[in-house]
Amino acid sequence: ELKEEFTRILTANNPHAPQNIVRYSFKERAYKPISYVDQMAIHFSLNGNMILKDSDEGRRQSIRLSTAAEKAPVETSAVTSEETEIKDEESTGDTQAAGDEEAEESGTAEVAEAAEAAEPPRPRVKEQKLANQFNFIERASRTLNNPMRERACQSEPTPCKNFSATANQEDVGCQSRRERQPTEKGMEITRGSSRRKDENDTGNTFSLPCFSFQQSDDITKISKAAKIMERMVNQNTFDDIAQDFKYFEDASDEYRDQQGTLLPLWKFQYDKTKRLAVTAISWNPKYKDLFAVGYGSYDFMKQGQGMLLLYTMKNPSFPEYVFSSESGVMCLDFHNDHPYLMAVGFYDGNVAIYNVKKATSQPSYRSSAKSGKHTEPVWQVKWQKDDMDNNLNFFSISSDGRIVSWTLVKNELVHTDVIKLSVEGTTMQGPEGLQLQTLGCGTSFDFHKKIDYLFLVGTEEGKIYKCSKYYSSQFLDVFEAHHMAVDSVSWNPYHLKVFISCSSDWTVKIWDHTIKTPMFIYDLNSAVGDVAWSPYSSTVFAAVTTDGKAHVFDLSINKYEALCTQLVVAKKKNKITHIQFNPVYPVVIIGDEQGHVTSLKLSPNLRRMPKEKKGQEVKKGPEVEIAKLDKLLNLVREPESKA
Repeated sequence: ELKEEFTRILTANNPHAPQNIVRYSFKERAYKPISYVDQMAIHFSLNGNMILKDSDEGRRQSIRLSTAAEKAPVETSAVTSEETEIKDEESTGDTQAAGDEEAEESGTAEVAEAAEAAEPPRPRVKEQKLANQFNFIERASRTLNNPMRERACQSEPTPCKNFSATANQEDVGCQSRRERQPTEKGMEITRGSSRRKDENDTGNTFSLPCFSFQQSDDITKISKAAKIMERMVNQNTFDDIAQDFKYFEDASDEYRDQQGTLLPLWKFQYDKTKRLAVTAISWNPKYKDLFAVGYGSYDFMKQGQGMLLLYTMKNPSFPEYVFSSESGVMCLDFHNDHPYLMAVGFYDGNVAIYNVKKATSQPSYRSSAKSGKHTEPVWQVKWQKDDMDNNLNFFSISSDGRIVSWTLVKNELVHTDVIKLSVEGTTMQGPEGLQLQTLGCGTSFDFHKKIDYLFLVGTEEGKIYKCSKYYSSQFLDVFEAHHMAVDSVSWNPYHLKVFISCSSDWTVKIWDHTIKTPMFIYDLNSAVGDVAWSPYSSTVFAAVTTDGKAHVFDLSINKYEALCTQLVVAKKKNKITHIQFNPVYPVVIIGDEQGHVTSLKLSPNLRRMPKEKKGQEVKKGPEVEIAKLDKLLNLVREPESKA
């Protein structure tokens, strides 16, 4: 027990200090507990007034007391003139004896006054108050609290009007028929007014009011914020896809020497386009995440309305813009300098220009029978540079054999026939010696990237014509390209001589426009719907076939077969129609006949760039891409040169 230690800890806290003090807070107008408590405990205190004699203050006070004792206060009394006058009046009535005594007293008083006048009066010394060094005054100030104020405003009541009318079955039937008819704007539903005369009260007419459902001001104010919120919700919903789009790189490509994959990302679909096929896809040149999709039908027996939608990869659940048309959309193209303008071609032969800035579902400009519209479906449209008068113009090609240049002059589309396609060897003898020539059917065309006047035309007969804008009567060259219709033809974005074509005869061919025979031929075992060059390499291209597969080639890695052949559409009845590369991101979008658009990411093997060597910089640019493709073409040309 003696070795046991008891530890005691001394603290500065006062054990008797209260812990739950509550004070009134004027700021918050309520009683609040105080967190800080004073821990000091005073056991004894005494306020004293003793001063040490040796201190400076003690010496000063002792000197003051000694001087005050030496100088005693002397009081002097002065007799006023009024008192002397009163004394004189009293002394006049006295006796003679008393007068003698008064004379003696007055003599002595005069002597005393003379003595007082001789001595000067002493100045009075003001008493100085001693400063109390221990005097302490506690002062407190309180700020003025602003009073609580409440503001309220009352708006003027909305004007109301009582209306009453009688309606019978005929009025109801007429009104319902009017509501079913589409209006010019396509956004408003108007109700016509009907008038009925009352038999008793002649001359008075009652009319039903006209209502229009328009977007209110409140919705337009918050539309931008709502769009941002919608995109944020979509990004959270499809967060795993967004992460894959930005960061995922297929690591298994390292173990595949010459094979790649396509990673499915977002799928874009809209309820009103389920029964329509994707007939055109185009990326916006300014906003790299925005693309337009045209909907229609390639089947002659299933023609109806068309749709034009603009999607963004930031919001895959709903389109940014929706335009509807009476005829199916067959092709579209964005303007490079004015990315809000779209040229669109329809199945009925019309062309139109849509302005995304305008809040209307109707096109800004549209062709008609008077302005020279096509008589067959328009298969492709392409914007060109402005003419000499800075007027916007674009070209269109149709099955009627005409290639037409459309110019926007004074808010009207003016047409000019550039070339009329004709089939050789089909001249027929008509009545009265007339010679009738069968017109060719154009299906696709593409303009040269550098030479403005040069362009290629693909036809239903399988031929490819090299044409010039300046020669409308003849072709520069004719390529016997395919055995069936040419579905797409496209110049290489880097090499000035190379172009690619695809056809329903299952083949994809790569050409040099100075040589009549193709450089490369690929058989894909199914009809090829579309082909597209990649924007990042001169040797990479992709094609889609009607059996639901996508094929990606890289000629610099494998000249004989595709690096990736992947099934994109699983359903048997479904077919892929179009494919397009994104100009910036390693993404392709593919459209099918069910109205769906699927985005897929290219694996690293499909976008392989030249490896860096020690001490050497990797050369990049168009010159490198041209040289890479030239090297391949020289390998193909060598046997011909030797022969």
